[in-house]
Amino acid sequence: MKAIGIVGYHHTGKTTLAVALIQALTQRGFQVASIKDIHAGEYRADKEGSNSWKHAAAGATQVFARGLHDGALILTPSPNLRQMLALLKADWLIIEGLRDAAVPKIVCAARTGQADELIDDTVFALSGPISESMESYRSLPVFCLQKRFPELLDTVLRKAFDILPQSNPDCCSACGRTCYQMAGEIVSGRKERSDCVLDGQPALCLEVGGKPISIVPFVQKLLRDSILAFVDNLKDVDPRADVRIEIKR
Repeated sequence: MKAIGIVGYHHTGKTTLAVALIQALTQRGFQVASIKDIHAGEYRADKEGSNSWKHAAAGATQVFARGLHDGALILTPSPNLRQMLALLKADWLIIEGLRDAAVPKIVCAARTGQADELIDDTVFALSGPISESMESYRSLPVFCLQKRFPELLDTVLRKAFDILPQSNPDCCSACGRTCYQMAGEIVSGRKERSDCVLDGQPALCLEVGGKPISIVPFVQKLLRDSILAFVDNLKDVDPRADVRIEIKR
């Protein structure tokens, strides 16, 4: 799943850009998922006092609210990006907000001061009101959504890559950097997506319900060594053969 982040201050066109990208990618036949990060303190995913709210208040950490026209999965407490990714299946992911997401990003800004606060190695383009007065800033292209959207879309298609594992830096830094740093290196062209050690050639693969689960290299090694230590002590077993374990529930 390829991912693009859109970050910026309020009223700089983030949602307008997100909607335009979702529509354009959908029209091209892609399945698109999105995340909208909401910082408003009064926002709640459910209405206090509703029946589904009572389920969560009673202790349910996952509540499906199913209506006649749509449904919503309510998670308590608020999930992080890695937890949300485990629930998503799509060709593309558009993330509005989440400045710390390790994905290539577009900054929406009204003026250069705002852009300066948000630009880092993960940023590949700018948009928003700032595009009314310039077409480039700090060597980055600045796209007017109304006038240059086809160019912006082409840039998105070229710069996007399969989302990194979003691993906790304390658990995985096998490549010598965090996922955020790696995203910046890929965007800037100093690294390739294939340089991610966790997604490269894992020593141990885990699937749950047919879905691959990422395991940081340190834990992979612990599990792999433990399993091989047991298998290697069995009689009539080829010590060079791959090992497959399947657990039925």
